[in-house]
Amino acid sequence: MNKRNIVLIGMPGVGKSTVGVILAKILGYKFLDTDLVIQHEEGKLLCEIISEQGVDGFIGVENRIISGIEAEKTVIATGGSAVYGREAMKKLSERGIIVYLRLNYNSLEKRLGDIQNRGVVIRRGQTLQELFSERIPLYEKYADIVIDENGCGIEKTISKLTEGLRDFGVKVAQ
Repeated sequence: MNKRNIVLIGMPGVGKSTVGVILAKILGYKFLDTDLVIQHEEGKLLCEIISEQGVDGFIGVENRIISGIEAEKTVIATGGSAVYGREAMKKLSERGIIVYLRLNYNSLEKRLGDIQNRGVVIRRGQTLQELFSERIPLYEKYADIVIDENGCGIEKTISKLTEGLRDFGVKVAQ
C-alpha cells in the first residue's frame, strides 16, 4: 500500500493538531487526532487513563489503539508519546509519511506552560527536559521529514511542510 497519510509527530505543544487541521484543508484530506480517538475508544480523558493505568499502561493503550487505525488520505496528529509504541509507529510508517515537527527546548517550555494540565505522558519525578531528551532520538528515528519550527509561526510551518511534502511526491496546490 502506498503512503497515503501524513503523520505528524513531535513533543506536546509543537502544534501537531493545529497544523494538522490546516494541512488537511490544504490537501483535501481528512483529519484525525489520535488523542481524541483514544478518549473516544476508552470513554475516558487521557489524564484519567494515565491516572488509572500509569504511564506504561497508557502507552500500551495508545499503541493498541493507534495500531488499529485504518485511514487513507488522512492527516494524523499523534500524541507526543506515540513514538513509544513500536507496533503503532510501524503501521503509521507503512501507511504514511512521518513528519517530525521540531522545536527547541526553550521555545517548547514557553509554549507548554503548566504541563500538569495538558495530559503530558511524563513519569513521576521526570522533568520536561529529561522527557525532551528521551523522545528526540525516537522522533528523529521515525521521521521521513523534519520541519524545524524554531522562529516560525503557523504560516511558515505550513509553508515548510507543504514544500517537504512536494519533495515526497504529494500533490499540494500552489
